[in-house]
Amino acid sequence: MHLRKILFTLTVLFTVTARAEFKALPDKVPTPADNPMTPEKVELGKMLWFDPRLSIDGTISCNSCHNVMFHGGDGRPVGVGIHGQRGGRGSPTVWNAAFQTVQFWDGRAPSLEEQAKGPLINGVEMGMTSHDFTIERLKKIPGYVEAFKKAFPKEKRITIDTMAKALASYERTLITPNSPFDKYMKGDKKALNAQELRGMKLVDEIGCTSCHTGENFSGEGFKMGEGNYQPFPQIPGSKYDKLYDITADLGRYEVTKKAEDKNKWRVPTWRNVAITAPYFHNGKVKTLDEAVRVMAKTQLDMDLKENQVADIVAFLNSLTGEFPKQQMPQLPNTVNMSLTPEP
Repeated sequence: MHLRKILFTLTVLFTVTARAEFKALPDKVPTPADNPMTPEKVELGKMLWFDPRLSIDGTISCNSCHNVMFHGGDGRPVGVGIHGQRGGRGSPTVWNAAFQTVQFWDGRAPSLEEQAKGPLINGVEMGMTSHDFTIERLKKIPGYVEAFKKAFPKEKRITIDTMAKALASYERTLITPNSPFDKYMKGDKKALNAQELRGMKLVDEIGCTSCHTGENFSGEGFKMGEGNYQPFPQIPGSKYDKLYDITADLGRYEVTKKAEDKNKWRVPTWRNVAITAPYFHNGKVKTLDEAVRVMAKTQLDMDLKENQVADIVAFLNSLTGEFPKQQMPQLPNTVNMSLTPEP
C-alpha cells in the first residue's frame, strides 16, 4: 500500500474514533472589529452588489456570478465575465461565505473584505482598469456619494477599503439557518428521517468528517485568515482523475508556488450543497451522487455501494437551510451622462 494512503487511512481511523462533533449554524456571523455591521453599511453593500456599473462595460455585477435570488452561485461550470469571457473555475456560493475562514477556491483572500476587491480588477471578471478607476466612477454618482457618507460618517472620502467593507457587511447577512439538520441538532429529533440519519452516521464512520466538520462543514479550529487546505485527489490514480480533469488546475500552488500545495484546495462548505451543482472547482461533475462517488474514491479510496451513496446524498440534502428573502435595491442614478463605454 502506498505510504501516503497508509498515513491517510490512519488519520481517518483516528478521526472516526474521535467522532465528529456536528454543529448547528450559529445565529451570528464572525465580524471583524474594524468593520462592525450597521444598517446603512449593509444597504450600501447591497446596492453595490447588484450594480453592473462596477464592471468596465456595465454588464457584470457581483450578483451575476453569485446570484442571491438563486443558490448564491451561477449554476455554470465556470464563471462568465465581461465580453463573455470564461474563467477557469466555478463561482462558489456566497451563502454562508461569512463562515469560511478564507475566500476563493485557492484561499488567496483572507477575508470577505479582501475578496471583494479582487474580481473588480480581474480582466476576465469585471475588468475595471484599477481600484482608483472604480472609485472615481462611484464618485460621479450622487446617490453613492450620499450613501457612503451615511455608511461611513467618519470617512472624508470614498475608498476601495470602505467599498469592500460595505460589500462584506452585506455578505454577512447571507446566511441560511434552520435546515432540517440544524433543527435536529437543536432538539427536534423528528427533523431528520431514518435515511438522513444513516447518512449522517456514515459520513462520520468512513472519514468524510476528517475534512468536512464544524458549523459550516468546511473545517474546524481555523481562525479567520487561516485556511483548511486539502489535496484533491488525496489518493491519485483513480479513473476520476482523467474523467473529470481533476489535476489540471494546480489550485493553492498558483498562489504560493510551493510544491507541497499542488492540487490543494480550500475545503468547501457542505451547506446547501444539494442545490449548488455543478460540483468541484472546475464544475465538471453535474450530480451530487456522482460527486459523492468521486470524493469517496479520490479522498478515501472507497467504492461506495449505491445505497450508501443514496444515504449520504439524503443527509447532504438535509443541510439546505432557509434563505432570507432578498429584494433588489433601487440603484442610484447616473445623472446627465453615461459612465460605461461602448462595447
